[in-house]
Amino acid sequence: MATGRSTTLGTPPEIRTYKGQDRALRADRLGTAGLLLSVLAASAPLMVVAGVMPTTFGVMGIVGQPLLFVILGVVLALFGIGYAEMSRHVHNAGAFYAYIARGLGPTAGAGASLVALVAYSAMQVGVYGILGFEISNLFATYLQIDLAWWIPALAAVALTGALGWLKIDLNAKVLGVLLLIEVVLVVIFDIAALAKPAAEGISLHAFNPETLSGPGLGTALCFCIAAFVGFEQSPVYAEETSKPHIVVSRVMFLAVGFVALFFAFSAWALTVATGPSEVVKSSAEAGPGLLFQLTEDRLGTTFTDVLHVLFVTGMFAAMLSFHNVVARYAFAMGREGLLPAAFGRTNPGTGAPATGSLLQTVVSVLVVLAFAVTDDKPTGDPTTPVLHLFTWMGNVGALGVTLLMAAASFAVIAFFVRRGTAGAQIRRLVAAGAAGIALLAIAVYTVKDFDVLVAAEKGSALSWVLPGIIGAAAVGGLLYGAVLRRRSPEVHARIGLGNEAFRLDQAAEADPRT
Repeated sequence: MATGRSTTLGTPPEIRTYKGQDRALRADRLGTAGLLLSVLAASAPLMVVAGVMPTTFGVMGIVGQPLLFVILGVVLALFGIGYAEMSRHVHNAGAFYAYIARGLGPTAGAGASLVALVAYSAMQVGVYGILGFEISNLFATYLQIDLAWWIPALAAVALTGALGWLKIDLNAKVLGVLLLIEVVLVVIFDIAALAKPAAEGISLHAFNPETLSGPGLGTALCFCIAAFVGFEQSPVYAEETSKPHIVVSRVMFLAVGFVALFFAFSAWALTVATGPSEVVKSSAEAGPGLLFQLTEDRLGTTFTDVLHVLFVTGMFAAMLSFHNVVARYAFAMGREGLLPAAFGRTNPGTGAPATGSLLQTVVSVLVVLAFAVTDDKPTGDPTTPVLHLFTWMGNVGALGVTLLMAAASFAVIAFFVRRGTAGAQIRRLVAAGAAGIALLAIAVYTVKDFDVLVAAEKGSALSWVLPGIIGAAAVGGLLYGAVLRRRSPEVHARIGLGNEAFRLDQAAEADPRT
């Protein structure tokens, strides 16, 4: 029985208690289409086009943003080559930390597990800030009602938590409908922009490599790579897919390709609509309102009103996608003993990771309330903690995911080297190494320019406290892994094994000589 790890695991009593169907996620819930829609929802197309792109143009001054999306698409496709091959050998809801554990060892896996839990949780909670703010503005604009941002934010927390208890295939349908509507509306704008360009006409200047220069380039890389977050989540659902060795890798490459081309095309459409020479100035002046100004001029008030509403539903889809991922990471960690065993149980009726879902709901409530209490201007002021919640938490999460991708790239290499099959995988391993180096460089840029990312003054405590959250999670996880290795070697040996450990337990009970 070749597992690359000792098979004499021993099942700790707290884990053995929950052995059975409630330690496994429901299989065959998702096919290619359902999984693709689930992971793409995290990219929140409308939020990126309306929020991330104008910020990158206006604050960083990078006209070549469309080219940047193409370049990052290539880097992440290289990452996906090794990541996808790993997904054929390891099926675990704790994808990142499971891969890192299988390649770099269980202690490294423990560190990665805590980073993943914190990073995805931060990204999910951060969206509640901008969602609440946008809904508050909708109430003020269309109903003349002043509504504190935290009220719709908490309502969204409750609804997201409820859906987290339901079947994943239902969630896929919810995510899919919202995503498809978003994509259609953005494509309609793109076509309208090309049909009615600015005075400079249809220009390809934004794809000129010379536009990727200036001090804002590193920060722009950080912003744009956050737009891709979601594609790497497909292995998280491997246990719930039909034919995971085929579906997971297929979805991963489809997601990277779609995101790169869709965002590159949409960013280019913005430069055409404003003119390449004016896009930086227009974005700086209008901010997230740029897209809505352009659609108002070309497609009318009704279309723009619908776009405002879909802006909110798109953010909700992203929140739900991140919520599902956090719940599954918590489930995987509970199943393997990194969290209390209760987290390793699923809802008997739906097969959903109920306790992990509840954990993320509680964390979201506490964080939203904390920002609400410190907010002395709950409506109308975009500089209040409502948007701090979005920018701070979003960039903390993006940094964590970037570091996880870099570590996973090197773990892929170590995994196949330890198995003695590196020679047969040489091209994939070279691709993984190149991606890992590129992703580490992006992470360094992220930390270096974190004051710009969170709109803080140079040298502000925020520029080291916020990335320090990810650093603390990594160090804390590594220390926890080291403690487990010394005090609970049987739990340490299980890290990253997932259902494989469960099968080994069954085999050991059937034949103690196994």
